[in-house]
Amino acid sequence: MSQYRIAWLPGDGIGNDVMDATRIVLDAVGLDAEYVRGDIGWDYWRTEGDAFPPRTVDLLRNVQAAMFGAITSKPATAAEAELVPALRGKGLVYRSPIVRMRQSFDLYVCLRPCKAYPGNPLNFADGIDLTVFRENTEDLYAGVEFGPVPATVRDALATSKNFAPFKDLAADQYAVSCKINTVKGSERIVRAAFAYAAAHGRTKVTVIHKANVVRATDGLFLEAARRVAGEFPGVRMDEANVDAICMWLLKNPRNYEVLVAPNLYGDIVSDLCAQMVGGLGFGCSGNIGAKLGVFEPSHGSAPKYAGQNKVNPIATILAAKMMLEWLGEPSLASCVEQAVAAVIREGKVRTYDMGGSSTTMEMGEAVAAHL
Repeated sequence: MSQYRIAWLPGDGIGNDVMDATRIVLDAVGLDAEYVRGDIGWDYWRTEGDAFPPRTVDLLRNVQAAMFGAITSKPATAAEAELVPALRGKGLVYRSPIVRMRQSFDLYVCLRPCKAYPGNPLNFADGIDLTVFRENTEDLYAGVEFGPVPATVRDALATSKNFAPFKDLAADQYAVSCKINTVKGSERIVRAAFAYAAAHGRTKVTVIHKANVVRATDGLFLEAARRVAGEFPGVRMDEANVDAICMWLLKNPRNYEVLVAPNLYGDIVSDLCAQMVGGLGFGCSGNIGAKLGVFEPSHGSAPKYAGQNKVNPIATILAAKMMLEWLGEPSLASCVEQAVAAVIREGKVRTYDMGGSSTTMEMGEAVAAHL
């Protein structure tokens, strides 16, 4: 029997391509694992009305970790139109499987390391080494939305004087998305960021917010961060508005080490950080809870490149490296990262985004060869 049982969730588009290349690397590094393929993605939405079927939910309850490729998502009207005829008009509503997964399994940490590996022609600057902690289960991604707006919600909103400019609008002329931040959710993501900094010799955690304008929810997040920071006297806390940090990161990226943010801000800032170290072809991500870790590239499904064996799999390979760390295999994780770094440094194998012509599989094979 294998030591580890891992859910293998390629998803849509280029998900299969990058996952195939990553499997070559995992086999080469010698991980003793059983990979169990799971059904997830747009095809299952179209044919079953559920992009995250119950059988896949059950699979995730019986594994130690999961590798996830990419998912196609479309707005509600387009999603309804692509259902098979028998499922249309039944009130089915598409919702992102990865968001559901994060909430269903309480994968509250979205961990996104962004490192500029020497020799990468796409690096914004050398020496960048940033780690973003994004809260993963609440904030504007909580999925509590209304459009058209029901009378009960309208009446509740009318209790705020700031709602006055909207009070005479018809219910179908506006929509509401709830930004929900909790004390528990805020404290635990900030604590995770500070604990990581302390464990990895980082000296500063930057807390990202917009509490000067979004006073209630971001104010709660900031106050929670200040309380938690007191538990880590060896790590300094820095504060930054989300708009300002985007400017400062571009100006002085080496001034930052660990950043922590509510869900939406963390999503935006982590993509900015990924672009500074080569783009989404290098952006790896971990969705981590107490009992399960789901690891993925942060790029989308890129349907136009599906099956072309063209895109860069490094983000997915680095996500596998994160999975190895989660499984308690730091030596194997280090080997994978060193192999990736060697391939980038040598520059002999480069996919199209890096200015080369190597295929997805050739990149995976090159990394595996260094193992």
